[in-house]
Amino acid sequence: MSKFKGKKVLVVGFGLSGVAVAKYMARQGAKVTVTDLKQKSELMESVNACAELKLEYELGRHNNKTFHSVDLIVVSPGVPLNIKPLEEAREKNIPITSEVELAAQALEEPLIAITGTNGKTTTTTILGEMFKADEKPVYVGGNIGKPLLDHIGSGATAQAVVAELSSFQLDLTERLVPAVALFTNLEEDHLDRYPDMQAYVSSKKRLLKACDKNSYVVLNYDDPIVSKFSEETPAKVLWFTKRNPIEIGGDFAERFSGCYYQASPRAIVCRLNGKEEVYPLAQFRLFGEHNRENLMGAICTARLMGVGQKAVQSVIDGFKGVPHRLEFVRKKDGVFIFNDSKATNVMSLKRSLASFVNNPIILIAGGKDKNMEFAPLVDLVRTKCKILILLGEAKEKINRAIGDHAETYLVGTFEEAVLLAFQKSRSGDIILLSPGCSSYDMFRNFEERGDYFKKLVNQL
Repeated sequence: MSKFKGKKVLVVGFGLSGVAVAKYMARQGAKVTVTDLKQKSELMESVNACAELKLEYELGRHNNKTFHSVDLIVVSPGVPLNIKPLEEAREKNIPITSEVELAAQALEEPLIAITGTNGKTTTTTILGEMFKADEKPVYVGGNIGKPLLDHIGSGATAQAVVAELSSFQLDLTERLVPAVALFTNLEEDHLDRYPDMQAYVSSKKRLLKACDKNSYVVLNYDDPIVSKFSEETPAKVLWFTKRNPIEIGGDFAERFSGCYYQASPRAIVCRLNGKEEVYPLAQFRLFGEHNRENLMGAICTARLMGVGQKAVQSVIDGFKGVPHRLEFVRKKDGVFIFNDSKATNVMSLKRSLASFVNNPIILIAGGKDKNMEFAPLVDLVRTKCKILILLGEAKEKINRAIGDHAETYLVGTFEEAVLLAFQKSRSGDIILLSPGCSSYDMFRNFEERGDYFKKLVNQL
């Protein structure tokens, strides 16, 4: 008998995660109510996905009485946890959980959880491809766009579940215990939801605290926040770093286990159980130091989980990148155009600018502000950007911070931005969409924003 059979369950938020929860709970025999502040007309894709289920809907509003009268509330990641109905439910001791927590409790396979500020999706995707290349069944999901509960409900089995987890998804985890937890980096983000950086880091550290002595933690040695996590966990620690451990010296060089970057010839060296393996990067197509970091984390975890060396190398040689992350769109009249819509914070934008060496950049940036500072971009804008084209809610704020360091235009629409960028470009230039902001002022998500940008570019 399901522990949810006959229970009243409220699903708050009806996106991908909410749909997965509604389906899962309905199959378990629960009495499911779905609530979302959006109107039904805005949620038809989700409503149609659940057309065969017996669900109650409260759309376009939240009914406080419903929050008070259920046995369990399941909150989608995008819903702030401080809204009044949830706070009142807490006061009445009504259990509040998340899709990820429900899935973690039901998973039978080892969970590889990947979090951080930037690089999560690329690392998760590469790791999943390595499992597939070795013909090992794997489910790749989480914040990457496939709810973990979809795997639970499918009846399929896997050797491992690889999950990208955002801070929002970690906020309500209690009993999630990963086999491997990988932290890419931690930099300012989501300060429109968290009161400060410390609160944001604390959310990420919920994954660290979930690890036990049987877990492995894979950490970025070069990140000043992440590197200190080794002192706070009983788990076994592996590292990835752009520096040769011998250069770091001391006890670290002797006890190093993980991956490091070798500059000449370009390669990733993986050291596990005292043995070293070298993975050449001659055919690795992704550029930028950050992508080498993502690759090192993936290699380290793949080899730890038994993925073969040949499979790892085949993915290194053939991986083409993740859509919307420094994605090459086209070359038009000698101008190279890139879609980096997934750059939804300042540090991600900074990494993207640093990835280009010589070509002048026409940068299209802006969107919904996440209460972030854009001043850290000044030096890169001054040295790399020929023109700035700013749009969205944050355009005035960005202009005040960096507009004096390049020829700058403020526009109202994406159509204006793309046409102006191309009009101002010359052969050899790079047009880069790298917003440094979330997309919610103009689009449903960064994917929709990136797809629209690519559509406009391909119409030039």
